[in-house]
Amino acid sequence: MAPKQRVILDTDPGVDDVLALLLALSASPEELELAMISVTYGNVPLQSCLRNVVALFHVLEKEMKWREETGKSTRGFGALNTHKPIVAVGPEHALEDEILAADHFHGADGLHGVHEKQPHLSPADTWRSLFSDEEPKGEKVEPPSYSKYFTPSKAPAHKEILRILKESPENTVTVVAVGPLTNVALAAAEDPETFLRAKELVVMGGAVNVEGNVTPVAEFNCFADTVAAARVYALTSPNPISTMPPVIHGKSFLPPYPAKLSKQLKLTLFPLDITTPLELRKKYFYETIQPITKSGSPLALWIETFMTGIFNKVEAMLGDGSEPGLSLHDPACIWYMLTQDDPAWEPVAKPEDIRIETSGQWTRGMHVVDRRQRAKPGEQSSKVETHPADPLDATTFDDVPGDDMGWLSVNKGNRINRMVKTPGDEKFAAILMDRLFG
Repeated sequence: MAPKQRVILDTDPGVDDVLALLLALSASPEELELAMISVTYGNVPLQSCLRNVVALFHVLEKEMKWREETGKSTRGFGALNTHKPIVAVGPEHALEDEILAADHFHGADGLHGVHEKQPHLSPADTWRSLFSDEEPKGEKVEPPSYSKYFTPSKAPAHKEILRILKESPENTVTVVAVGPLTNVALAAAEDPETFLRAKELVVMGGAVNVEGNVTPVAEFNCFADTVAAARVYALTSPNPISTMPPVIHGKSFLPPYPAKLSKQLKLTLFPLDITTPLELRKKYFYETIQPITKSGSPLALWIETFMTGIFNKVEAMLGDGSEPGLSLHDPACIWYMLTQDDPAWEPVAKPEDIRIETSGQWTRGMHVVDRRQRAKPGEQSSKVETHPADPLDATTFDDVPGDDMGWLSVNKGNRINRMVKTPGDEKFAAILMDRLFG
């Protein structure tokens, strides 16, 4: 039976990214196929993110062996044992910034020192040869046993994204992006029509009606590559040029989109507004994980180690003695993929014109919306006027004097499907832990 969802997960692991990956791999084969893990920079530099992905498979191999040896009634992780994802790597920094933006909330290695604290759960550095054309020095290195769970690719991540979309039936693969959108923007720029074969793009990013987590107005993923985010969001517009980022210093790293595209991108956005309340609280976590750790689970030990680092970090940031929690930003997107048919998921009534500020001194990365409550003339009339420069172009000619940015036009602006309600904020932590450990 074909899986209900086929997913490309673009990620910058990171603690909550790793939990999102584990949630995807814990799905049943009928629920979800993780076709590809597209690795980007973000929470930490690129090679550290890649190391964390490889380490995850290393730990899962140990976990599967432990579950089998201890006679667990179910080994779990059906998707892991059925579908073999490609793992490919993108560039080391944003499209038009040579300085890496890294979020050290997750520790210097992205997992709060778990590689040093639990060295037996970390892979030997020979894994690097899987992603490099350079021959390792000395004796030939055999592929590590845990690589049976994934297919390493030496091609750039954005090219693998395009290849999977091209080789798959249209509208059957969803791209879930939970890091900076650099890989996604590269794929969309190289071949927009192939990229638009995606069923949906699910994005964790932005802060719309709440404060940002890296500046007063910006969320980290968007802030890390604002140009990439703006370019990707523009594909949701009937007129992408209307929201494309401005060209700075007379040049752009990527070409413009064609004047005519076959369709608009369906983009479902999970901003901080909806993901921040989805918390994994310290007390509940330890009550759940510690008995499993004591029973010998390698996965529980690995997760408990880096979650302890996260809780200590949050406690230090809060400084008021309150119970810390980790917001499950990235796992929320996988939860949506697993339960998309649940009517409790509630998007905005109609897609919103949300745009990305790419060059503001104080507002870079801000998700900008028009709060002026002004009517759009094109929505008030069913009359379709012909553009005088192109009589065959029967689109509504609704430019409003003084509205140079097209906020009041029905033919300009983005169309973002922002999610505003989950099936239950308080339920998700228990669902996640049950999926991982039964």
